[in-house]
Amino acid sequence: MKKLFASNRTTVNDRLFDIFNYTFLTIVFVVTLYPFLNVLAISLNDSTDTVRGGIHIWPRAFTLENYKTIFEYDNLVTGLINSVLRTVIGTILGVLSSAMVAFTLSRADFQGRKFVSIFIVLTLYFSGGLIPGYMLMRELNLINTFWVYILPGMVNAFNIIIVRSFMDGLPYSLQESAKIDGASDFTIFWRIVMPLCMPVLATIALFVAVGQWNAWFDTYLYNSSNPALTTLQYELMKILQNTNMGASDPNAFRGVAGEEAAKQVSPESIKMAISMVTIIPILLVYPFLQKYFVQGMTLGAVKS
Repeated sequence: MKKLFASNRTTVNDRLFDIFNYTFLTIVFVVTLYPFLNVLAISLNDSTDTVRGGIHIWPRAFTLENYKTIFEYDNLVTGLINSVLRTVIGTILGVLSSAMVAFTLSRADFQGRKFVSIFIVLTLYFSGGLIPGYMLMRELNLINTFWVYILPGMVNAFNIIIVRSFMDGLPYSLQESAKIDGASDFTIFWRIVMPLCMPVLATIALFVAVGQWNAWFDTYLYNSSNPALTTLQYELMKILQNTNMGASDPNAFRGVAGEEAAKQVSPESIKMAISMVTIIPILLVYPFLQKYFVQGMTLGAVKS
C-alpha cells in the first residue's frame, strides 16, 4: 500500500510539474510573440485608423499603403540589392576568415598562439576611434567602394574567440591521425575541422548576417555621397527621418506624390512597416540554421 501511495503521489507531482511547465512556456510564448504580431498588425492597418489606438494582433482597417509608400521611395531597390549582397558576401567571408584564424590559434604546434591570442583580445578593449578609422579607410582607398562594407569586418575578435573555444574541445587526435595519413593542414581544416564546427559556425554566421543586414552607419560615413552604394537600412533610416517631419513638409518623400503620401501614412505606421521589412529576412534565414543550434547543444551535452 505504501508503495502504491508513493507511486500515486509521484504521478500527481509529475502532473503538477507538467502543468506548471506548460503554463509557464505558454506565457513566455505569448509574451514573446505578441509584440511581433502587434507591430505586424499596425503596419498593415490604415494610418488614420491607427491613431485611434486599440490595435492588438489583427489590423482593423487592412491596407498595404504603408508598404507601398516605402517601396516607392527613391533608391530603395538599389539599397535592397546592396544590403543582400553585403550580407551574403560579408557573412561567407567573415565566417571563413574567423574560422581560419581560430583554427590556427587552436593548433598546439603554433608557436606564436599565445602572443597572437593576447593581441586579438586586446582589440576588444581598445580601438583607434572614429576619425582614425575613417582616415584608415581613406588611405586604403575604400571610400566610395562596396568593399568598405566587407573588408573592415572580415576578422572579428569576438567571433574568433568563440570558434577557437569550440575547436579546443575537439579531439586533437583527429588532426594527428589525418596528418599521419598524409593530409595537409588545409585538408584537415576543410574536411575534418569545418564539418565538426558547423554548429558554432552557424551561430557566428547568424551574428555576422544580422550585423551586416542592420548596418547603416558605415553607409552614412563612407558612401552617403554615392547613391549606387546605398543600403536598405540607410534608406529606411532616411524615410523614418522624413516621416517624422512629414506632417509639416508635404514634399518629405521623394519619388512619392508628397501631399497624397502625407495624408495616407503616419510616422507610427511607417515605423512599424520599416520594422517588418528589416525583421522578416532574418526570420526567414533562422529556420535553416536552427538545426545546427540543436546539434551544438547536443554536442555540448555529450561533452559535459
